[in-house]
Amino acid sequence: MPLDPQEHDLPSISNQPNHTTSTTGNDPSTLNPPTAHDPAPSTTSTASFPPLPSLEYKVLTRSRIIFMVIFWSLVITDSVFMPIALYFGLWYGTDLSPNTVFSIVTAAIGGVSILEYFLRFWRLFKKGSTCRVIGGRRAYLDWFHWVFTATWVVLMVELIIGSTPDNPPIRLLAMPPSSLLYVFGLQLCVFEGMRWGGVKSPVRVSSQPRGSVLLPGAYNLVEDIVAVDGSGGTEYRERLWKRYQASKVFRGMLEKLTLFWGVGCLAMATLTTILIFTLEGDYAYAVGWSAPFLWAGSWSAMTWWYVERSLKVERETWGRDVKP
Repeated sequence: MPLDPQEHDLPSISNQPNHTTSTTGNDPSTLNPPTAHDPAPSTTSTASFPPLPSLEYKVLTRSRIIFMVIFWSLVITDSVFMPIALYFGLWYGTDLSPNTVFSIVTAAIGGVSILEYFLRFWRLFKKGSTCRVIGGRRAYLDWFHWVFTATWVVLMVELIIGSTPDNPPIRLLAMPPSSLLYVFGLQLCVFEGMRWGGVKSPVRVSSQPRGSVLLPGAYNLVEDIVAVDGSGGTEYRERLWKRYQASKVFRGMLEKLTLFWGVGCLAMATLTTILIFTLEGDYAYAVGWSAPFLWAGSWSAMTWWYVERSLKVERETWGRDVKP
């Protein structure tokens, strides 16, 4: 499938009404072209070739590093250590019934993710939101939030059904992390197949209006997570759109990352599911609540390395070896 923006039939965001507080315009494709004062221009640019559009966003600032360390420490504690520790501690250290043990575990976990869910909702829905999708209505929120919602529905159904019987099925109660991978991996792979098949989007996907040709799933994740959770705001959504339109290397990187995470999520979820239903109960529970997070950590490290490498290639070849 061609990578040129015109051949991609990319969405026309300017046709959608603007409800954001962005001061940089409604349509990223109609913003003023970057100038020599852009914060991160390419040293290879010439008078006839404009500088590489900057994202104007740095991940490794002191405040963001502190936030990420605290946030992910809480997530790992809440989603890995707590369910495993509570299960083994209550199961082998008390005389509580199996139903009571798993009811306590189910009630205790997920607090950090639930808090993050409602904070995201408020930041997107509140009046005067500065991180809303381009051209989206207030009630739309963003695509990641709807996937987040679907994931929580699946996890809650598993945990509630699993913890209700007098003798809860421990293997079902070990499935939530794998189910999370199934939801995200399936969505990425299905949408990527639709994109390659030229199928128009049946719904709005963040800043892409309904009926547009889908962008790589990694694009939507980056747009929504950085704009809302990373405090990049609507302006980041606009800058990301400009960068995607301008750079062939950037588009290729996001396409590869979509497959890397989509296929990886499904493969890891399948492997973990097999282990859960073949190992002895205690081992199955421990593997189910730990293996997906260990995998996600390694996948994230490889993603970081690949992105850094790709952005370096993009800067070095911009305006010389790679044409937009």
